[in-house]
Amino acid sequence: MRQSLFSFLATVVGSFALSIPHHQEALLQPRQACENTPTSRGCWGEYSVDTNYYDVIPTTSGPPKEFWLSVVEGPCVLDGYERTCQTFNGTVPGPTIIADWGDEVIIHVTNNMVSNGTSIHWHGLRMLNNAANDGVPGVTQCAIPPGETMTYRFRVTQYGSTWYHSHFSLQYAEGLFGGMILRGPTTEDYHEDLGLLFLQDWAHVEAFTLWHTAKLGAPPIMHNGLINGTNTFDCTDSGDVKCVGGGKKFEAVFEAGKKYLIRLVNVAVDGVFQFSIDGHSLRVVAHDLVPIKPYTTDSVELTIGQRYDVIVEANAEPGDYWLRGGWNLKCANNRNPDDITGIVRYDASSTANPETQSSVVANTGCLGEPVAKTEPHLELDVTNIGGGVVVEDLATDFDDYFKWTINTSSLLLDWSNPTMGQIYEGKNLFPTEYNVVAVDASGTDPEWAVLVIQDLSNFGLAHPIHLHGHDFWVLAAEDGLFDGNVTKFQTKNPSRRDVATLPGNGYLAIAFRLDNPGAWLVHCHIAWHASQGLSLEFVESQSKIQTDDVSRGVFDDTCAAWKAWTPIWPQDDSGI
Repeated sequence: MRQSLFSFLATVVGSFALSIPHHQEALLQPRQACENTPTSRGCWGEYSVDTNYYDVIPTTSGPPKEFWLSVVEGPCVLDGYERTCQTFNGTVPGPTIIADWGDEVIIHVTNNMVSNGTSIHWHGLRMLNNAANDGVPGVTQCAIPPGETMTYRFRVTQYGSTWYHSHFSLQYAEGLFGGMILRGPTTEDYHEDLGLLFLQDWAHVEAFTLWHTAKLGAPPIMHNGLINGTNTFDCTDSGDVKCVGGGKKFEAVFEAGKKYLIRLVNVAVDGVFQFSIDGHSLRVVAHDLVPIKPYTTDSVELTIGQRYDVIVEANAEPGDYWLRGGWNLKCANNRNPDDITGIVRYDASSTANPETQSSVVANTGCLGEPVAKTEPHLELDVTNIGGGVVVEDLATDFDDYFKWTINTSSLLLDWSNPTMGQIYEGKNLFPTEYNVVAVDASGTDPEWAVLVIQDLSNFGLAHPIHLHGHDFWVLAAEDGLFDGNVTKFQTKNPSRRDVATLPGNGYLAIAFRLDNPGAWLVHCHIAWHASQGLSLEFVESQSKIQTDDVSRGVFDDTCAAWKAWTPIWPQDDSGI
């Protein structure tokens, strides 16, 4: 355990307070139930978009929502080029899991692959007092071996758009991801929900093969990009027998005068998208399961793991329009950057290619939407900042492979010896390479932890940082070295989400409430960097960690099955 950050957090805990403005308190009083309709999307029965969803969770009627996912491996042709995919239920993306705010959810995951373990992480879900179901092998569970089933159980305490994905090494790069729609209120009205729209980079070589290049330090160049698992790729003159054709463009059909909700998700291995639709503006209403004060823009930039809910009004001249992923070449290379596109049609029978042109000015940074634009609808301030601030230094190392380090340590997990298992055994000292930092709440609510990560490497790369088990308040994301001046932090209703970008050669400062005991990962969501160890763990309020008998039984059974199976290949990355 690294003592520097622990010591800091021990002094800073309790030095923050959460304030809800007086007008917000009024909105949280009991209200008359209303129906969620195209003209009242802010309503949700006895609750609304004004409800403080950190403290209030609806109770839904009926049995739990139950789903079955089969992890399979086999040939696929997503863009006209044949290769092997790893999928949920044989599709990329996998099935969409749909539940209501407040629902109990049960998901049975069976590993039907022959030679790979797996696990499923429910990205952005707080898993309140339920760390055992977060889905990270080596942290909250053992990996699921071939032929075995693990059942995840959780309550939906948030609402909006997110995704689930394997957290076992590079598997989500192979197609092992799917969408989650957690139905609830919205900050503006719309007519139809078009569901999730996944933006993805794609290689014609399996990620585990590309890892042999990535582990030397050079990020591989992906061949293409996909929109909702499909695109075209011109390889007709290549002579490659795997170029079999069959790719197609994603299409959506608009009816003039209607407003459509589109749930954008960046699931790239390494890349930033600047999404747009020619001839249409975007009304941004939420990000990362956090409703925001709506704003209008011609494009939305997403870093990896981020989600944006946008409303698009079909008010253009009826015709065919390009829908553009908007690959940002400043952030990562791609062999087909300008053709990661889909089509919006006003006539479902049309088969013509659009002739529209984009008027969007390409972004030159890699930071995503400016934090100043994404102001949460539910106003929650961070106040009374005191104490010092630790600087977690980000750097690199190279021994058996290229590694990223945080305070000189690179994450390396053992899939058969999870942090949660060590906690169950009463241990409070963890292997150095687990990068564990202990944070404890003393009992006064609210209490906070503050983390500052500073990039001291020589690469100048932006890193999308994701925290499990929490939303966080973005206090700062700036260029240059952090000078220790906490008074310049943004504390008045700052942007609140679960993925924010650390600027290259800059720093990211985040605050999160100590209200969810468990073992929680924080990591870069560039898949190569995660595999290269750019991560640490928070063990939060260890003495208060809760696990029910069912979840503990699932944990023990999964670990017993994993330890009884002999992996075919040795682990050669961080494990996440």
